[in-house]
Amino acid sequence: MQYDFRRMADDSALVELVNATLIRGGTRVLDGVSLRIRRGEHTAILGPNGSGKSSLIRMLTLEDRPLRHNGIPSLRLFGGDMLDVEDIRRRLGIVTGDLDLTFGLGTSGGRVQALHVAASGYLGSQGVFAHQQVTDAMWTDARAALRRVDAAHLADRYLNELSTGERRRVLIARALVTRPDALVLDEPTSGLDVVARHQFLEAMNRLAQEGTTVILVTHHVEEILPDTQQVALLRDGRIVFSGPPPEALTAERLSSLFDAPLTVERAGRYFHVRMK
Repeated sequence: MQYDFRRMADDSALVELVNATLIRGGTRVLDGVSLRIRRGEHTAILGPNGSGKSSLIRMLTLEDRPLRHNGIPSLRLFGGDMLDVEDIRRRLGIVTGDLDLTFGLGTSGGRVQALHVAASGYLGSQGVFAHQQVTDAMWTDARAALRRVDAAHLADRYLNELSTGERRRVLIARALVTRPDALVLDEPTSGLDVVARHQFLEAMNRLAQEGTTVILVTHHVEEILPDTQQVALLRDGRIVFSGPPPEALTAERLSSLFDAPLTVERAGRYFHVRMK
């Protein structure tokens, strides 16, 4: 399946939304969303539960398509032109909490070796099966992807025997194995304890520093990576502000976003919020 994205004026943009509106079940779940994410512009999309974050991810993966705006596509990816769904999903690696909960359960009860999990990113499957052909180069890439997320030592372990943090790293290696232009992380530290969360975020920040554009979707300010360059605040299906972290993560903006009196502090390289 192919979509004709018209050529964008800014060839550096990986993602461009222009007044994008998405309707599902008769409900306007995203309303006039405009956002540009350039190559190397690590971006956090921050919003409370129900703000439209999951709908935005479904739109980026073309599971749902926004309305056209004045006859022109309102979603443009990777500079436009003709891009098919499989190509987009190869270039846009995505790891969600749902994937973590369900990976391999329908075929092997989650008993999939980490190396096979990583290699299956080439195959679009949840593990490697007998009828599938994996080349030596693919296995090499899978091991390299595990190393990038500090999970090389887990290669022979089974996914259902790993901790939450270890599983999350392995699934991110799966997303990285095809060398995507960007990595989308949806609520990446859910279920992790304080230490595992910090280690995980530091590993993700290293990926950002190595050149993979990271798009983080979250409702936790504490998850926003130190190298983040843009924060988009999403509420009620609309982006109410986007800009550099110091401008977006103010007490006034976050109090309005979450509809509660909040204060903002900075501890080391990370932002934190607390109730007044």
